[in-house]
Amino acid sequence: MSTKKIITDSGIEIKETYSKNDSINYDESSAGEFPFTRGVQSSMYRGKLWTMRQYAGFSTAEESNKRYHYLLNQGVSGLSVAFDLPTQIGYDSDHPLADGEVGKVGVAIDSIEDMEKLFDGIQLEKVSTSMTINSTGFILLAFYVALAKKQGADLRNISGTIQNDILKEYAARGTYIYPPKPSMRIITDIFEWCSKELPKWNTISISGYHIREAGSTAAQEIAFTLSNGKAYVKAALEKGLDINVFGKRLSFFFNAHNNLFEEVAKFRAARKMWASIMKDLGATDDKAMMLRFHTQTGGSTLTAQQPKNNITRVTIQTIAAVLGGTQSLHTNGYDEALSLPTEEAATIALRTQQIVAHESGMADTVDPLAGSYFVESLTSEIEKKASEIIDTIDAMGGSVTAIENGFIQDEIAKSAYEYQQRIESKEKIIVGVNSFISSEHEKIKGLKIDEEIQKTQTDKLRLLKSSRNNERANSILEKLAAVAKTSENLMPTVIEAVENFCTLGEIADVLRKEFGEYK
Repeated sequence: MSTKKIITDSGIEIKETYSKNDSINYDESSAGEFPFTRGVQSSMYRGKLWTMRQYAGFSTAEESNKRYHYLLNQGVSGLSVAFDLPTQIGYDSDHPLADGEVGKVGVAIDSIEDMEKLFDGIQLEKVSTSMTINSTGFILLAFYVALAKKQGADLRNISGTIQNDILKEYAARGTYIYPPKPSMRIITDIFEWCSKELPKWNTISISGYHIREAGSTAAQEIAFTLSNGKAYVKAALEKGLDINVFGKRLSFFFNAHNNLFEEVAKFRAARKMWASIMKDLGATDDKAMMLRFHTQTGGSTLTAQQPKNNITRVTIQTIAAVLGGTQSLHTNGYDEALSLPTEEAATIALRTQQIVAHESGMADTVDPLAGSYFVESLTSEIEKKASEIIDTIDAMGGSVTAIENGFIQDEIAKSAYEYQQRIESKEKIIVGVNSFISSEHEKIKGLKIDEEIQKTQTDKLRLLKSSRNNERANSILEKLAAVAKTSENLMPTVIEAVENFCTLGEIADVLRKEFGEYK
């Protein structure tokens, strides 16, 4: 027998062999039945494949629109929008703090006019759109709704997701604007408004992705994410919302890394844990207890060295997400450690999903790894570790307190440091980075963003403000400031503001003045 000790990044020791005795906690319920360990739909991909998305957005709305039409023609079944940093933190493109960042890591959206150009030729009733946006998510949702109305769409048929997960911004990513309490107020306003006006819209995508990108383990990823989810649910309950209504529109966003079996076990454990959490919080409708999730392959696993190796990494991660039962998937381009993905890289990433879906046989049966002694044992181990972390956070008073105290941030930083130490000591091998190194460096032509974009956006803003009814725009911004002082829902006034050509930065600034900024 081997004496070699193998431990996953979550600290779970992997035995040499597994037997029936290792999976005594095996959940024998079927897919589509509480606690949904095996999947949220009884037939899973036999009934409908996961939504194949490609995360795209760069430069101007016009340039991103071209990429969307290209991806739709290549067979994507849903769009996923990346926004530039100024848009994410509530600054228009002409703001001094936007200098040098306009259109760089995503598309610049300053007004309803930009949103109209972004979706030119795309009927919003016929496409599902995911928008990776948090502190300004309510404004981007308002732009989207205003555009849908302009297209003559029935809002009851509009489907998609805004990420809208501010707690993970405080814990792991940093694109926050307002302090936690007013931020939570905005989120529950979105829950309330969408439950009445936009019933098919997923009002939040509670994100473990960025927590993992910041350096957490797989067990920490689901623990911190589900704990944040509990905080959102409790905030909505305190507002008097019905858990069986808003609970159905909650969705999650997870990362897929390279340890295939640990990742599959993570997804299965997360479903089981969330079902119990929601039941304990008062949900009685099965659909309000289901953990539905989008997956993105691991950006932090991509290497700038030997970048074409990333195609293999993304394939493994795709398989993990599919075997784990994802509802939606984005696959990264092999060149994303170097630049935004080129058209070629985005196409290969999409084809990876299509090959797994149509050629591998993985979609032919529900939860193919169920009953595996190893996978069932690993699912239980992940659940145990994640539950212990959640118990610790609960004892502190929940996620908001744990974030304010720096607990979650410190735990992520500690895991990231330990992971890096394992790479440097070669305890963990990263092909092409600390082992199997090539002296030849392959030249990859990355996607370059035109530096003139900021001027283009600034010129558009100047024209917008000179041609709109400024008296009307200022009046609505004053109304928004007044509404912010009350407990009235913010969404109707924000939608009115964008319909009257108020900009993202103007709306964000009104609330900066009323709510303050988080430091």
